[in-house]
Amino acid sequence: MPIYEFYCTACDTIFSFFSRSVNTTAAPPCPRCSAQLERRMSLFACIGKAGESDEAADMPFDEVRLTAAMDKLAAEAEGMNEEDPRQAANLMRKFTEMTGVKLGDGMQEALRRMETGEDPDSIEADLGDVLEQEDPFAPGSSRAQQRRTKPRRDETLYEL
Repeated sequence: MPIYEFYCTACDTIFSFFSRSVNTTAAPPCPRCSAQLERRMSLFACIGKAGESDEAADMPFDEVRLTAAMDKLAAEAEGMNEEDPRQAANLMRKFTEMTGVKLGDGMQEALRRMETGEDPDSIEADLGDVLEQEDPFAPGSSRAQQRRTKPRRDETLYEL
C-alpha cells in the first residue's frame, strides 16, 4: 500500500498520504489550509507539477519521463510483497533505469544491502544519518551544501 507525498506552497510543508491502492492521480487538499497540494518526489513516489516550485525545478530529471515510469511500475508495485526487501530494491533499480535518476552513495549502499535480503530497519539503523544528510537524487550533495531552506515536513500520515 503506497504512501504519497504532497507539497503545500501556502504552508511550505510536505504531507504524507496513505493509499489503500496505487493512485497516481489523486491530489488532496492541504490538511492545514485546504489549498490544493502538489505531488512530490519521494523514494517511491512521484511529483505532479515539477515546474511550479523552485525546489521541483531543481530536480535533475524529466517530469514526463518520471510520470511514464511511475505509471509503468504502478502495477508491479501493487503486486509486490511488501515484506521482501529484494522486491523493493528491484523496483527502485527499475525506476532509476527508466528515469535516468542517479542515486547518491548512501542510497546505493542501502539498495545493495536490500538486494541481499537484509532487513530495511537494520539498514536504516546503520545508514539513517547518512541518508538523512544526503539528497538521494544528487550524488555528493548534502543538506548542508544546499542554499535554500527545505520545507517543513508534517510527520502525520493522512488517508488519501
